[in-house]
Amino acid sequence: MTEDLINFDIPSNQTSIIKVIGVGGGGSNAVNYMYNLGIKDVNFVVCNTDAQALANSPVPTRVQLGSSLTEGRGAGNKPERGRQAAIESINDLTRVLDDGTKMVFITAGMGGGTGTGAAPVIAKVAKDMGILTVGIVTIPFKWEGHLRINQAIEGISEMEKHVDSLLVINNERLREMYGDLKVSVAFSKADNVLATAAKGIAEIITVHGYVNVDFADVETVMKDSGVAIMGSGAGSGEHRAIDAIEAALESPLLNNNNIKGAGNILLNITSGVDEITMDEVGIITDYVQNKVGRSASIIWGTGIDSRLKDEVVVTIIATGFASGNMEEKKPEKPQKKVMRLEIDDEGNLHKAFDLVGETFDEEEEEGNARVVTFNNFEEETRRKVELLYGSDDEEEDEDDIFNLSDEPEEISLFVRGSDGSRIKVDADDLYDEGRLDEIENVPAYKRRNVSFTQTSKSTETKVSRFSISKDGTGKPKIGPNNRFLHDNVD
Repeated sequence: MTEDLINFDIPSNQTSIIKVIGVGGGGSNAVNYMYNLGIKDVNFVVCNTDAQALANSPVPTRVQLGSSLTEGRGAGNKPERGRQAAIESINDLTRVLDDGTKMVFITAGMGGGTGTGAAPVIAKVAKDMGILTVGIVTIPFKWEGHLRINQAIEGISEMEKHVDSLLVINNERLREMYGDLKVSVAFSKADNVLATAAKGIAEIITVHGYVNVDFADVETVMKDSGVAIMGSGAGSGEHRAIDAIEAALESPLLNNNNIKGAGNILLNITSGVDEITMDEVGIITDYVQNKVGRSASIIWGTGIDSRLKDEVVVTIIATGFASGNMEEKKPEKPQKKVMRLEIDDEGNLHKAFDLVGETFDEEEEEGNARVVTFNNFEEETRRKVELLYGSDDEEEDEDDIFNLSDEPEEISLFVRGSDGSRIKVDADDLYDEGRLDEIENVPAYKRRNVSFTQTSKSTETKVSRFSISKDGTGKPKIGPNNRFLHDNVD
């Protein structure tokens, strides 16, 4: 009987249809972390302009970007240099992907030079080859600086044009969840989140389950879907099903986004030795359906992982809508208004205003109009400020004329106190958050160290209880207590 069996020689070094490519320093660090962690049936690639970082990577497939342009010294935090380096190495990138690859994850830490500039170029190469392209990128921590954050936003906007689906992870969300961490631990947390995202999606395809989710299902959900969000969570014990799905929807991967309104949902449920029951599957799918809305298409599958014991792990991917929590660029500072003084033929000094940059004509108003310019307040200070130009019944002159000997007129500034009263302040105080809070909340006599004389309590009395009488010899005597005065009047 065994002689009739046909033997198939399946090569052991068969290339996976899924690749995870790390671009730049942040992306390569994340892929190194994933490589050591291990993701089933996935090939890893690191791409960098920094030759030293590539040499230290444990990943066997490495591509040096722009070896002629950068000479292995990195992109110098310049995205354009990173982009040119990737363009120089397009042939090398094409060879890496042209081996039956059907899906590619491109991970990058946005904000620097190589990741920000090269990742969109690599994504375009993959998508032009017909490969399902998923970007997983991070926005820097706030303490990394406005320049990196602004460069990250520009890189993400460019990346979105060349991927089927884009997962954006805000590192600042990790700070909110885990608090103040050491720098190395903070970046390790970011690497772990990137790894969770790639591993969660890849193993939906590569790990077989009873109700199996294959590559075609993932492609249906993620093909040309734009910005996507993903969550992963685990639960154990009596309420493990609801705990797992709630943890997935509170995952830092979601970046505070709500899945409501998503067009497509991919849901994978994995249990351990204590297999999930039908009722528990129903709890999870009903919970998701209620959160996302009845119009969404939900594709779900289940699998077994003996390492989980009694745990249930839920991975959810939502697509078909734009993200609502991406960091925004800081607005540019408005142009300053410069006051110009002009002297007429009679030697009188008049004030005039020019707008630096763009100019416009403005009709003169009748009467006396005064223009006052203040520097912009910080974004965090949002309080109503009234400008009072003297008394309301002050008569105005027909012309506003200044002489060089005149002292500048003081302008009274008032802010509203917590009780609605107007409080006079100096202009400089408006720039000091602590000073402004003190003005609004601390009484003026305390701020000015005014002391009041000690007043007597209302229960104290100034009525004397002494009485004058004669003693036995007829001399006057002062008595300590007047017997005609009583504490309690009947």
